[in-house]
Amino acid sequence: HVQLVESGGGSVQPGGSLRLSCGASGHTYSSNCMGWFRQAPGEERDGVAAMWPGGGSTYYSDSVKCRFTISQDDRKRTLYLQMDHLKSEDTGMYYCAYRTAYLATSCSLKAITYESWGRGTQVTVS
Repeated sequence: HVQLVESGGGSVQPGGSLRLSCGASGHTYSSNCMGWFRQAPGEERDGVAAMWPGGGSTYYSDSVKCRFTISQDDRKRTLYLQMDHLKSEDTGMYYCAYRTAYLATSCSLKAITYESWGRGTQVTVS
């Protein structure tokens, strides 16, 4: 079982930046996919960015492409999401997620495919 803990959320003005972190503990497989998802009140949980470290493949939703950057520090077992040029529509609870993935094609932005989730960190842009 994998435990995930997010941090780094907060309040920021439009155009500002934040960096989210997600620490992973427990039994993680070397072949995995990790992602960031966000959920606004009353809305579904949407994929923002995902990463398959095996080949360095990254995936972004159209709404955050060129503004957000996902990265990973294997030694620290930490996933990051650098968010720049933030907009009010980026507001929401941000969740880190993990799934086992042996192929890059198994890495997606579909929440249903992920096995483990953190409790989230709130991001407010206003």
